[in-house]
Amino acid sequence: MSQLPTVSEILRTPDSRFAAVPDFPWTPKYCEVGGLRIATIDEGPRDAEIVLLMHGEPTWSFLYRKMIPVLLAAGHRVIAPDLVGFGRSDKPARAADYSYLNHVQWMTAWMEQLDLQRMTLFCQDWGSLIGLRLVAAAPQRFDRVVLANGGLPTGTTSVPKAFHVWRAFARWSPWFPIGRIVKTGCTGGLTPAEVAAYDAPFPTRRHRVAARLFPTFVPTTPNDPERERNEAAWKVFEGWDKPFLTLFSNRDPVTRGGHRIWQERVPGAKGQPHAVTRGAGHFLQEDKGPEVAQAIAAFMRATPVPGRTPPAAR
Repeated sequence: MSQLPTVSEILRTPDSRFAAVPDFPWTPKYCEVGGLRIATIDEGPRDAEIVLLMHGEPTWSFLYRKMIPVLLAAGHRVIAPDLVGFGRSDKPARAADYSYLNHVQWMTAWMEQLDLQRMTLFCQDWGSLIGLRLVAAAPQRFDRVVLANGGLPTGTTSVPKAFHVWRAFARWSPWFPIGRIVKTGCTGGLTPAEVAAYDAPFPTRRHRVAARLFPTFVPTTPNDPERERNEAAWKVFEGWDKPFLTLFSNRDPVTRGGHRIWQERVPGAKGQPHAVTRGAGHFLQEDKGPEVAQAIAAFMRATPVPGRTPPAAR
C-alpha cells in the first residue's frame, strides 16, 4: 500500500477517562500504525472465524458492548477497533491530518499488520465507508459482509436533508456534546453513565477534531476526491458473490431505505435473509444490539464456508 500519512502532533486520551465506563469488561490491545496507536478489542478463540465490528462517528467500540457477548457465545472471535481519532486510539491534533483516504490507509495498515483473515464484516455509519473499502481492496480476507445504516456514497446521488443538517451542526455549532448526540440517534435513550462513556474519549475540544470533521468527508458532490475510489469499490461489490446481508433500521432519518441498492446490485445479496430492524434508530447497536448480533450469528451459520468447521457455541 502507499506510504502512510505523517502526523505531526498526537493526542492520547488518558486511561483514567475510561475507568467508570459501564458494561465493558474487555481490555484493549494496541498496535502502532504510522506512528499512531490503534486500540482493538480482540476476544474469543484465536482460530475461530472473525466478526469484525466497525463503528462510525462519533462513537467507539463501546457501541458494541451489547453485541460482543452474543457473538462470543456463538463461538466467534470478535474484533472491534477504535478508529483513529476515536475511543482509546490516538487522535491527531491537526484537522489537516484527517481525511477519508487517510482513515482507509490507517485501517488497511492495521488489518495487514494483524494479518486478519476469514472475516465477516459488520459495519455501520462511517464503519461502512471505511470497512467496505477494506473489503473491496482485499476481498480474499473477507467471507461475508453485513451492512447496517451505512453505505458507500459516490457523490452522484441526492443526500437526505437530515444529513445536511447534521453536517452543518458538526461544523458550526459551538456546543458539541458527543454523548448527547449519540443519545439522540437512539430510540431507547441512554443512561447518564452511558452518555458519559461516549464522552470519555474526548476530554478537550482538541480531542474532538475527528468527530467534528467526519461529516465533511462524506462524498456528497460529483467532484469529491473519493468519488473515483468509491466507484471502483462499487465495481468490486457488483461482482461480489459471497454472502452479503443488510440489517438497516426503520427509524434512521439518514440511511432509511439504503438497503435497497445493495440488495439490487450485489450478487451475494440475492436470496439472503435481509431484515429491517424495527424500532431502532441510527445506532441500532444500542437499540437492538442483541437482536442484531443474533442475526449475524444466524447468517454465519446459514452460510458456512466449504471445508471449514462450524464454530462451537459456548
